Amino acid sequence: MSDTVSTTSEVRTGLYIGGEERHTDATLDIPDPAKPGVIVGRAAAASPQHVDDAIAAAKGAFGSWSALSATDRAAQMAQAIAGIADDRDEDAAILSQENGKIRFESWIDALVFEIRWNLALMIADEVDTGKVLPVVPGIPVETTVAYQPLGVVTIIVPFNWPIAILGAALPHALLAGNTVIVKPPPSAPLATTRVVQRLAEKLPAGVLNVVTGKDADMAALISGEDIAKVCFTGSVGGGKRIMEMASKSLTRVTLELGGNDAAIFLEDAILDDAHLDRIYAAVFDTTGQICMNAKRLYVHRSRLDEVVDGISARLDKAVIGYGLDEGTTMGPLHSPVQKAFVAEIIEEAKDSGADVREFGELPGGDLAGGNFLRPAIVIDPAPTLRVVTQEQFGPVIPIIPFDSEDEAIAAANDTWGGLCGSVWTSDVEAANRVGGKLVCGYVWVNDHGATRLDLRAPFGGMKQSGFGREQGIEGIRAFQDTRSIAHIDADALAEQAH
Repeated sequence: MSDTVSTTSEVRTGLYIGGEERHTDATLDIPDPAKPGVIVGRAAAASPQHVDDAIAAAKGAFGSWSALSATDRAAQMAQAIAGIADDRDEDAAILSQENGKIRFESWIDALVFEIRWNLALMIADEVDTGKVLPVVPGIPVETTVAYQPLGVVTIIVPFNWPIAILGAALPHALLAGNTVIVKPPPSAPLATTRVVQRLAEKLPAGVLNVVTGKDADMAALISGEDIAKVCFTGSVGGGKRIMEMASKSLTRVTLELGGNDAAIFLEDAILDDAHLDRIYAAVFDTTGQICMNAKRLYVHRSRLDEVVDGISARLDKAVIGYGLDEGTTMGPLHSPVQKAFVAEIIEEAKDSGADVREFGELPGGDLAGGNFLRPAIVIDPAPTLRVVTQEQFGPVIPIIPFDSEDEAIAAANDTWGGLCGSVWTSDVEAANRVGGKLVCGYVWVNDHGATRLDLRAPFGGMKQSGFGREQGIEGIRAFQDTRSIAHIDADALAEQAH
């Protein structure tokens, strides 16, 4: 990661539709969440007509793109991703400014996109592979089960890790034979738009498009009759709105939504520096603004003080500040609204009498008034407090003692979400036993968090954390339809008739 990238000039991005960049009179002003009044850049604001144009371009390109074999598509996609890292330092600097998170995380954000893209290409040979059901007694047909692409796909990504999250769906949708329209987050679209456009310029016109703008002007990307599928990552409330809009045209959806992830520390948990570093990162990376971050820590009562002391020691070293500044370990919240919510649930916990401990110092100068909060831990809160029941999406974590394994499992599952979870123990059998009882889509053992995700494995949630899977061959199948072709075997039919 270079330290020489200039970030002083205002960034401007356009739309990219049907192989052409388009600029608009209307723009979105993208504020810096750390510096009140500072504009990082301006993104084109698409009109409904621009959105219709993007859908038409993707629809027009679908026939020729879907007609290629998966291996031929993979070859073009490999050429498109070549050199993507050349601009990674600048992409990361821009993302850090528009998002607020520290620059190193932004750099990893862009790196993960490239890794996910290349991992998808590695399974290109599986994409077109179906199966044959042979003739058997009583069934005089040989049936071929195969897969075909859906059509035009919309992919909507959130502000927190937009480029990396895009990598969990975009290469899989393209490799499956679909054409795609990407909708970056309206509050942080700049870096994502840059990355998508560089890829789109190397693919056939219309195969990949990107539009930015106000959500109110984007409805056709979800409810339009020519949209075959919407892949959305975001809040539970946003997922419900997407699902309702898509229902009007029976458009398929994959929803990767929020979580209230539980991490369970059993009595024999290993609590050395390495493990404490992992759980600290799992809670406070991106200032707590990651859907799969640990949101509740359930700790065996005999180990409670060790976990509290270990996390406190790390929070004592936290440096709250500007994401591009050297030494900063925790940036601002992305929006004033989220800052206000997290501050409110921390105050609620204080008012309840819970043991609330805050750490670090808020920055001053030109950062005064930014979306900064002091990170906090809440020890043994009432289970009805919002810091326990709701997704905080900020730098605060409840640490809750338990006495029995069954008690911990019941508490972990007693929530609306089911995205991820983790079990911390030195006993493999206990890890499998407890992990197998957690109602969530992904479980870590002695680890937790986005940076520890196996990017080859299917990922997605249960309950209100969404449905559908991304990554791996399962992620590709999510962008395909299944078709059966049955051939009558005349000899078998004649034999059955006798």
